[in-house]
Amino acid sequence: MTTNSKPIAPAGPAKSTARPTGDGGQPTGDGRRAGRDRRHSAATQKSEVRLLSGLGHIALLVWAILVIAPLLWTFLASFKSNTEIFLGSPFAIPDSFSFASYGRAWSEANVGRYFLNSVFVVTLGTAGTMLFGSMAAYVLSRYRFFGNRAIYYLFVSGLAFPVFLALVPLFLIVNNLGLLNTYTGLILVYIAYSLPFTVFFLAAFFKTLPNSVAEAAMIDGASHTRLFFRIMMPMAKPALVSITIFNIIGQWNQYLLPVALMQGQGADQKWVLTQGIASISTAAGYEADWAALFAALTMSILPMIVVYAFFQRQIQNGLTAGAVK
Repeated sequence: MTTNSKPIAPAGPAKSTARPTGDGGQPTGDGRRAGRDRRHSAATQKSEVRLLSGLGHIALLVWAILVIAPLLWTFLASFKSNTEIFLGSPFAIPDSFSFASYGRAWSEANVGRYFLNSVFVVTLGTAGTMLFGSMAAYVLSRYRFFGNRAIYYLFVSGLAFPVFLALVPLFLIVNNLGLLNTYTGLILVYIAYSLPFTVFFLAAFFKTLPNSVAEAAMIDGASHTRLFFRIMMPMAKPALVSITIFNIIGQWNQYLLPVALMQGQGADQKWVLTQGIASISTAAGYEADWAALFAALTMSILPMIVVYAFFQRQIQNGLTAGAVK
């Protein structure tokens, strides 16, 4: 009896796809070296992050000290006498926390009148800036017409000119209009001074608003005016709040423009707060009531700190909203 079956060849050694390991399943030298390299790279990155984070915290701490120290010194000095201010320790606690210096600053040095003048001028100046600036930015960013870009760059070019260059022509224009030493002239100049940055800031934000919402409103019969005030303005609330705070701070701290425009007979009755404080520091020389002066400074600083503290979240949202969209 014969058979056609062939003898089965002996099987060769099987190929392994597993990573090379040593005896007992341990990684070989190449595997251990790769693992060490990865751990070393991760440790290096963590070390760099910790170093940069530490330097950032140190920079923020130094910056905070530079900002807070003068404010704290001004606040403490408002409760001291002239002797304590000049002969005592600069950051020492006052002997007593009497508010007499605030009373003298408010009534005798007329800081109360200057404060109310500043509130009146800045309120109307900021309101006018936001109204005209938001309308101009909306039209320039959402509507196409001849000269659109030229007008926009004309606004933006105002950011490049320092106010010193415009003082002489500005004084002549305001004088020729009969608005010198008037609140109307100062408010109009404040509006014109704040418009370039307002238009630049809001135009970039209005561009990010969706066209679909505007188209839906127009289909529903909304006019262009209603679309702006009822639809677009609420949608642009974060940016409007941010630029409003910036304008309030900029106009509240303005000194050069009031000095140039509020002069003449009876001008001291219309001075704003910065002019009044400068007058207190220079009028009496070494005989000045320094405690009252620092009290006036504190009263001028506190409103801006309060405004910024209450609206800091809205400012951050307004600054980041355009970037996210």
